Formats: sequence, C-alpha cells, structure tokens
Amino acid sequence: MSAGEIAGLIAAVAFVLLVGLLAVPILKLGRTLDEATLAIRKTHEGVQPLLTGAGTTVDHVNKELERVDSITQGAQAVTSNVAALTSVFASTLGGAAVRIAAFSYGVRRAAQRRRRSEAEQAARLAAREERRQRRAARRARAGRPGG
Repeated sequence: MSAGEIAGLIAAVAFVLLVGLLAVPILKLGRTLDEATLAIRKTHEGVQPLLTGAGTTVDHVNKELERVDSITQGAQAVTSNVAALTSVFASTLGGAAVRIAAFSYGVRRAAQRRRRSEAEQAARLAAREERRQRRAARRARAGRPGG
C-alpha cells in the first residue's frame, strides 16, 4: 500500500466520521420538523371549530346589539318625553316655584339676621353691665361712694 492510498484511506475514514457526527443533529432536526408538522396539523384541525364558534358568537352579539338598539330608542323616547314635561313644568309652575323658593329664602335670611342682632344686643348689654359692676367694685375699694 502506497502513501497515497493510506492518505486516501485516512481521508475516507475522516469523511465517514464527519458524516456520522453530522448525521446525529440532522436526524434530531428531522424529528423536530416532524413534531412541528404535527403541531401545525393539530392547530389547523382545531381552528375550524374555533372559527365556527366565533361565527356563532358574532351572530349572538349582533342579536343582542339589535335588542340594545331598541332599548336605546325607548330610552331616547323617554328622554324626549321628560324634556317636554320639564318644559311644561317650567312654563306653568316653574315661575311660581322659583318665587316661593326665593320668598322662603328671604324669610330664613331675615330670621337669621334678627336672631343674630338680638344675640349681639344681649352680648352688648351683658358687657355694659359687667363694666358697670367692675367700676362699682373699683370705687368701693377706693372708698368712694358709687353712683
């Protein structure tokens, strides 16, 4: 066997080892791709019922929105009736009610002011009487007859 044949044999063995080492990751990658394909297939199979359910849900939501629309129209009618009733009340009884409220407010304010002025007057009289008593007490201490 010549040196070239030995070198070729060594190169062939190295190539076999290299292919053997690379075969393991390639096989693992193949298994991973198989699992990914299975997962995609299962997802595809599971999407159809999900989309059907979503369609049913959208149909139910549309029906409920129609009901809400009719309720909203009823609420709008009630609102317009209340607005009309309010304007009728304001035109017929509103002026009188405002006058009565203003009059009762004025009476309350006048009563509060009267009570306050009576309290202030009573406090002034009490202060005057207290000053008079202090003066009389000072005069009595000083020995002068009080007057």
